[in-house]
Amino acid sequence: MAYDINQLLEAMIENGASDLHIHVGRPPSLRVSGSVVSIEGPVLTPEDTQDLVQAITPPDFIERLKRDGGCDFGFSFRKKARFRVNVYRGKGVFGMVLRLIPAHIFTLEQLRLPPMIKDLLKRPRGLILVTGPTGSGKSTTLASMINWVNENSDGHIVTIEDPIEYYHEHKGCVVTQREVHNDVPSFAEGVRASLRQDPDVILIGEMRDLETIEAAVSAAETGHLVFATLHTTGAARTVDRILDAFPAGGRDQIRVQLASSILAVISQCLLRTVDGKRVAGYEIMIRTDGIAAKIRENKTFQITSDIETGASRGMRTLDGDLLALFQQGKVSEEEVMSYCQDSEMMRSRLQSKR
Repeated sequence: MAYDINQLLEAMIENGASDLHIHVGRPPSLRVSGSVVSIEGPVLTPEDTQDLVQAITPPDFIERLKRDGGCDFGFSFRKKARFRVNVYRGKGVFGMVLRLIPAHIFTLEQLRLPPMIKDLLKRPRGLILVTGPTGSGKSTTLASMINWVNENSDGHIVTIEDPIEYYHEHKGCVVTQREVHNDVPSFAEGVRASLRQDPDVILIGEMRDLETIEAAVSAAETGHLVFATLHTTGAARTVDRILDAFPAGGRDQIRVQLASSILAVISQCLLRTVDGKRVAGYEIMIRTDGIAAKIRENKTFQITSDIETGASRGMRTLDGDLLALFQQGKVSEEEVMSYCQDSEMMRSRLQSKR
C-alpha cells in the first residue's frame, strides 16, 4: 500500500494534529495533544518516504537536500492549511516532519499575554525577544504581536524568516516578508538589507549567530522596533546567551548596548491542558532601570527577583504562571512539575494549595 501525501495531510487536519512524522520503519505518525500516534497501515519503506518527500518538495530544495542533507520550507495545501516542512536524510534514507501552522492568528488576549505588552508594541524602538525550546509556540506569539502592530499602527514591517510561516496581509502597515535562502542568503544579511528599506518594525526569525545578534541589537539601537527569537529558557539565561556569543573583550560594550535597547523577554513553554488542548506558560521580563543596571553590571542572576516583584508592570515568573494555570484547573500537577524551573519550591507550593 502506497501512502498518498494529500490523504495524510487531510488526516492531520481532521485529527487536529500539530505535526506529521514520516520515518522509514514505522507508519506515518501524527502528534495529537502532545502525543505521537501512528496511523493504521504498513510501515514506510525508503521508497515510500522518498516518494512522499518528492511529492511536496520544490526541485531546488531537493537539490539542497541532496547537497546539505536537509532543508526547510513552507508549503500550502489546497487553501486549507499551511505547513512548515523539515526534510532530512538519516542513515542514507529520507525523512520528513510537517508542522501545521494555524490558519488564523490568535489575539494577544487568546494567548494570555498581559495588556502591558501592547504598550511595548507601541514603542518606536527597542528589542523584544521571544524565547523557548522548539515547539513552544514562539512563532505563534510573534505572529500575534506583528498582527497587532499591523492593525494598530502605520509604517513598514519587514520579516526575515526561515521559512516564512504566517502570511501577513497589508493592513495599517506595509508588510515585506523575506525568506532566508530564497530571498536573502542569511538572517544577518536580511537585517542589514532591511535597514535600507525604511523599516519601522523588523522581525528576525532566529538569532542563530553573532553576526545576526549584532545586527539585531544595532537595529534596535538605531530607531527600529525589533522582534527576534532564541532557543533559551528564562530572561536571565537569554541575556547570558546573547552576552556569551561575543568575544570576552567585547562583552562590556554589548552589556551597555543591550541594557539600553532591550524592552522585554517573553520566555514560554507549551503545556497540555486537562481537556487535551494546549496552553502556553510564560515568563515575562519587562526592562526597568533596575534590570538595565543588572545587565550593565553583569548581575543577570538577580533578574529573576526583579521579575518576581514586577507583577504591577505586567511581569511574571514561569513558575508563578504555571501555578496560576494549575489553580485555574487548566493543567495537571504532573504537567506543572514537568515544566517548572524550581521543582522543590513548586512541589511545596502545590502541596500548600491542596
